[in-house]
Amino acid sequence: MRRRFWLGFGLVAAIAVGSIGLALVVHERERDNFEARQRDEATRAAHQAEALAALSVGQLASAAAFYQAEGKFSQHEFDVVADSLLNSAALRATAFVSSVPRAGRTRFEQRQGVPITERGSLGELKRAGSRPHYFPLTFAAAKGLAVQVPLGYDIGSDSLRGSYLSKARDTGEPAATPAMRLPVGGTGINVFRPVYRDGAPTRTVGQRRAALIGFAAGAFHVPDLAQAATDALPDETAVAFVEGGKSVVGPDLPSDETATAPIRVADRTWLLVVRDPSPPGVSLSVMIALGGLSLAALLAALVLIWSRNERMQELAREASQDSLTGLKNRRRFEEDLRAELARSHRYGVEGALLMLDLDHFKQVNDTLGHPAGDRVLAEIAEVLHGRTRETDVLARLGGDEFAVVLPRCDLDEAEAVAGEIATAIRKHMASEEGVPPITASIGVAPFGPGRLLSYESVLAKADAAMYEAKGSGRDSVRTFDSDEDAGAEVGSGAPEPG
Repeated sequence: MRRRFWLGFGLVAAIAVGSIGLALVVHERERDNFEARQRDEATRAAHQAEALAALSVGQLASAAAFYQAEGKFSQHEFDVVADSLLNSAALRATAFVSSVPRAGRTRFEQRQGVPITERGSLGELKRAGSRPHYFPLTFAAAKGLAVQVPLGYDIGSDSLRGSYLSKARDTGEPAATPAMRLPVGGTGINVFRPVYRDGAPTRTVGQRRAALIGFAAGAFHVPDLAQAATDALPDETAVAFVEGGKSVVGPDLPSDETATAPIRVADRTWLLVVRDPSPPGVSLSVMIALGGLSLAALLAALVLIWSRNERMQELAREASQDSLTGLKNRRRFEEDLRAELARSHRYGVEGALLMLDLDHFKQVNDTLGHPAGDRVLAEIAEVLHGRTRETDVLARLGGDEFAVVLPRCDLDEAEAVAGEIATAIRKHMASEEGVPPITASIGVAPFGPGRLLSYESVLAKADAAMYEAKGSGRDSVRTFDSDEDAGAEVGSGAPEPG
């Protein structure tokens, strides 16, 4: 009794510990799944924002190509390009920044009609004096523009933007600024794409500097990009746009409860930080731990039921399948043929039954042994698979006798398939070294409209046609139609006498 008590106690303790362990595993897995889902959400949202920005940067490249091809263009032409940029993409503002030699600055400003008061402060002129070029803001357009744009302003002298102009000029690629206050209002990102003189060489930095005529510029509102990312997320998900470890848009989110994904705009990368407000709780884990005994009993019952069903399915397969070839056995063949005959009679579709017997197979068993004979039968099954459809029924009826049911197949097609099978077996077995020549005698019995045959009669006719092929020299195909009393030869190889 004591021994049984301790065994029972040990069983209870094992179930309790197992339940607690399972609860911990479930909780950890839920946590991992939540973190993976949150990472996926961050990646998806970042991709959406990045795709929106990439579309605008790509359109900025098209604008740069237009500026390059035109060389000189009017305010009206710029406005047309600007409208397409601002209406179909995420840009909040766009501009064209010229590259003007220092000596031509005054002439340029006078030509553009820039007031003297807007031509730069004394400090700006001093900072720009050492540069051979200056970069005046020539044309500009923006959505909902509420301030006057300082046309003629030397952006190259701007400590926040000037270095990115130089970077774009020297690399030939678009350069993005950090998030900053935009002249048109709000926090945003400037992107500068260099425009070179059409046809000028630009392979080296020096060539690019000499060929520069200006920049196609665009400005993103960071809140617009953040909103594009938010649109891809579930409701109430917190989003922050982070640069240099500091949130530019959105709240400061704790790093241990968030997921991040990079957003690349031109040559610069920001981080999108996402926090899903629905982390996994512990209620499920507690329920698993408290219901350990019930769960163990339920799982045991489910395993027993599952095992029983699996065993029954395995027995069903064994009962309907030939173990050597994997084809259907005689019992399953009879069921499928009867079903196909009923379907043929009901819907008026034609079909055919092929009965196939191997010639000279006994020589293989007598000379090489039964293992070699089994291998030959398995190869014949593979040949049949290669010459039939998935809807056809393939069966091994016993020994070296096979059957093929061809649904929705007229007599001409059935005879052609039988001929292909006979040829394929002859060629395949001829390539087997050390194996006596193996061929097949095939009988064809059609069924369908006008041939209301029973299972026994169609089987008898196919069998008779097969024996007719055997008796006429083997390696041939015979057809026994319901309107005929004798087989009709449709194809043969080189029949063996006797």
